[in-house]
Amino acid sequence: MTEKWRTLLIPIAAIAVLSIVLFFPREQADPLSEEHGHSLFEPTETVAELTEVEAPVEEVAEVVSVAILVDVKGAVKYPGLYSMREGDRLLDAVDQAGGYTEQADTRLLNHAQRLTDEAVVYVPVAGEQPPTFEQAAASASTESSATKVNINTANESDFQNLPGIGPSKAQAIVQYREEHGGFTSLDGLKEVSGIGDKTFEKLESFITLN
Repeated sequence: MTEKWRTLLIPIAAIAVLSIVLFFPREQADPLSEEHGHSLFEPTETVAELTEVEAPVEEVAEVVSVAILVDVKGAVKYPGLYSMREGDRLLDAVDQAGGYTEQADTRLLNHAQRLTDEAVVYVPVAGEQPPTFEQAAASASTESSATKVNINTANESDFQNLPGIGPSKAQAIVQYREEHGGFTSLDGLKEVSGIGDKTFEKLESFITLN
């Protein structure tokens, strides 16, 4: 090769190398940095989108409570009729009536007994001779389930089974009945000496004319 051609090739080679350095595409030098418009380290979905879970909806069942009427008698502070809820216990009825008096005898009472509509709760006085049907009444049975005493046919022994009636009052009832030809109403018992409103209230649910 002549000296003339050698002199021409050197500048041409230098220009070619410079062109490659200046005009080679920069984005191709790092093909792993971006792909399909996303950086390799750029998350395509947020954590919230991946972990979002719909909370379950709890269904609350509606409980319907039925009202009942209970008659509370005897050694409680405020005897009377009380509106209770179905499923209430005997002790709930006593609490509604103000609680027991100091004379109350609670040994035969079942405080856990469930109440029913038209139930009678009778609380005896300490030392009082319980009637034969007191167990049913005290445990909140209905009035119709109790054995009632016929005041026109009962003898003194039968009357002594009634709450608040001792030997002397039983004798007075029989004597009054014989003198007046019997009773025409239950309230007629209050005409007997020694039987007032409070005593009558205790035994009203346990007597009958039939």
